[in-house]
Amino acid sequence: MDFKEIDAPLVAAFLDDLEKHHDVSVRSRNLRLTAIHSFFRYAALEAPEHSAQIQRVLAIPSKRFTRTLVNFLTRPEVDALLAAPDQRTWSGRRDHAFLLVAAQTGLRLSEMTGLKREDLVLGAGAHVRVIGKGRKERCTPVTRSTRAVLKSWLHEPQRGDGDVLFPNARGGRLSVHGVQYLLNKHREAASRVCPSLNKKRITVHCLRHTVAMDLLQSGVPRSVIALWLGHESVETTQIYLEATLAMKEQALAKMSPLRGKAGRFRPTDQLLGFLNSL
Repeated sequence: MDFKEIDAPLVAAFLDDLEKHHDVSVRSRNLRLTAIHSFFRYAALEAPEHSAQIQRVLAIPSKRFTRTLVNFLTRPEVDALLAAPDQRTWSGRRDHAFLLVAAQTGLRLSEMTGLKREDLVLGAGAHVRVIGKGRKERCTPVTRSTRAVLKSWLHEPQRGDGDVLFPNARGGRLSVHGVQYLLNKHREAASRVCPSLNKKRITVHCLRHTVAMDLLQSGVPRSVIALWLGHESVETTQIYLEATLAMKEQALAKMSPLRGKAGRFRPTDQLLGFLNSL
């Protein structure tokens, strides 16, 4: 494709297609547009002869959207989801281990599917080592129960070259669609035990939010949550403060009530005289 073919109508059609046919949110659509704008700003310096075309692409606006509350699971919902996989099968044991790690570490989807067996440290100070955004390495601790499940999983017969921690049936990495399929499958099964799951769309990012909310409600400082999740800025964790009414009610209960008293209107004699004259 020639550069001059990438004009504003084509970019707009691409963005519309993402929303309509690929289940991409407005927020994600705007992120794609931001990346496109960055490229075209670079192109403006390198190919000034296409300035008119470039300016038309740069003029494509971001879509406005209503900021929704963070989607996260309650503890009973997490427990029901973890119990859903049939652990009598290889795929069920894989899915249980996958869900447990995702719900305990809060790793991103790309980080979960990119995990290798060598990324696990299951001795003293057990943790998972990942390369996150910006090629930054971070280590996320795991609990004793998670460590036990992972140790058992590592003894399973290997698929493919045995490098991928949570492989598909052929030994390769799980695809985005493969992960969403297993999440939908186990949400449906778990909803029979926990009906509130019927109203929720579960994604790896939803589990990431769940970890953040659990940490926040446990009193963990925002700076530590940012380190845990691999956020570059503490301000990114602000969204979790707006997520649950229960937390706000708990905060309100800790406040000393104001000693207010309902007032009563007392009309003046002049006003009473005026009203009586009507």
